[in-house]
Amino acid sequence: MGFSQLSPRRCSVHFLPVWTAALFFSLAFLATARPAQAFGFEDVAGQAKALAAKPYKAPVAHLPRELARISVDEYAQVLYRPQRAVWLADGLPFTLRFLPLGGMRTRPVAIREVQGDSVRQFSFDPADYDYGSRSSAAAWKSLGRNGLAGLQVLYPLNQPKYMDEVISFLGASYFRALGAGQWYGLSARGLGIDTVGAPREEFPRFVSFWVERPVRDADTITIYALLDSASATGAYRFDVRPGRETVVDVHARLYLRKAVATLELAPLTSMFLQGPAQPLPGDDRPAAHDSSGLMLALGKPQGGTEWVWRPLGNPPHPFSTSFATSDLQGFGLMQRNRDFAHYQDTDYHYEKRPSCWITPIGNWGPGRVQLYEWTTPNDDLDNIDAFWVPDHQPAPGQPLDFAYRMHWQGDRQQRPDQLGWVHQTRLGHRPPSGPPENVWHQDRTVTQYTVDFDGPALRRLPAAFDAPGEVTAVVSANANAKILSSKVFRISPDGAWRLTLRFRRLQTSQPVELRAALHHHNEILSETWAMVIPPQ
Repeated sequence: MGFSQLSPRRCSVHFLPVWTAALFFSLAFLATARPAQAFGFEDVAGQAKALAAKPYKAPVAHLPRELARISVDEYAQVLYRPQRAVWLADGLPFTLRFLPLGGMRTRPVAIREVQGDSVRQFSFDPADYDYGSRSSAAAWKSLGRNGLAGLQVLYPLNQPKYMDEVISFLGASYFRALGAGQWYGLSARGLGIDTVGAPREEFPRFVSFWVERPVRDADTITIYALLDSASATGAYRFDVRPGRETVVDVHARLYLRKAVATLELAPLTSMFLQGPAQPLPGDDRPAAHDSSGLMLALGKPQGGTEWVWRPLGNPPHPFSTSFATSDLQGFGLMQRNRDFAHYQDTDYHYEKRPSCWITPIGNWGPGRVQLYEWTTPNDDLDNIDAFWVPDHQPAPGQPLDFAYRMHWQGDRQQRPDQLGWVHQTRLGHRPPSGPPENVWHQDRTVTQYTVDFDGPALRRLPAAFDAPGEVTAVVSANANAKILSSKVFRISPDGAWRLTLRFRRLQTSQPVELRAALHHHNEILSETWAMVIPPQ
């Protein structure tokens, strides 16, 4: 999937009063741990505040007709020449490439370099690009100096002498990052507004970037961004540390121009087409998705953490679920299965797609993690959003500061602490044995899920736990489902366990909500499997 994923797809905590001392310390550290610069976060925040006090002025696209009409494939042929990368000749550990306007990318962005006491602006240069099979670069030359749509940051992520993309910003407030050995998959956004709860979604956009020039031994690069939209403005700082797990620290300050229906912080966007719990007839692959589930770490009022795994789906209609908490400890869209055999896709290699785990810096107060799913007909269109919604919004013109850490992970992923986790969810059951009429007359209203659990906590269980009643599933359902049976048993000598859950759905026009976790008497052994079946 190309950069089209980063473009807009389809056509309620007063934070400042409740921030803890730990958050102020964290933000102060981010602001003071580096040498003084001519330009920094407070400068961007000042611009955001001033912008919020003025009426919104929508940008006007001025693209030559030929560029406006190019396809995704044609745009993908326009490549930045490697030898023209910014800072390459200076031998710095990071380099920059710029993405041009064209196709859906109709609005330019300003990109600047911060070095010591100076700030300089980068300009579009047609000579930076190889235009592939297009006969002429004349259309791009007509853009002038303001022809930049986004930027990419490169670093020797996988090999010491080869520069790989680490993070890219393109379209609205979309960005995405990679760790070593990963392929691009899910995306993130700076801010979401009214994805749910309003007639029309609003797409804030980054309009300006400032990139600090790194020193020769730098392992981190800092990027500032100014965000603007009809309802909000914002200042952002991204500290990017590449590695096997690439870590991005985000510090943001928002100003609302007006109240919105749904203010969406730290939003993630992904794709789920099909998998073992929702197979797609005719698709020769066992699964096709950039993310397999939403994982949450929710603080309990009595202390401790509830770990929740919500498998993703491809519903027939837009569908939203939420998880309320006053102590969010983390959430993320995860791609758990890293085995090629699970996908059998030699083109997209879904086993290489990253997971993104988000941990708040400081206490975000009460709110909810909201998951929004809608239909996708193929691999190319995203259909998953997950984001944090605070219970209360700041008043227009008042600042809202928040910070978080993003972990872009591959084979080594965030898992529930000291608990087992869901390895796979499958839908269906074997036909009944006996003569053919047994199959013809089987109860079609009964559904079965098979849920496999794994992890060190389960693998350590002694053989005595195999006895009936030692390991059980604590299962619950909403009023639209009747639980018929649940069985738990070990399925391999090294300790993986399986739950088979059979239930009857009472009304197809209503959703079904199921929850299950493995227990040994009163001891919790696994995260909570939280399955939701949308209305038909």
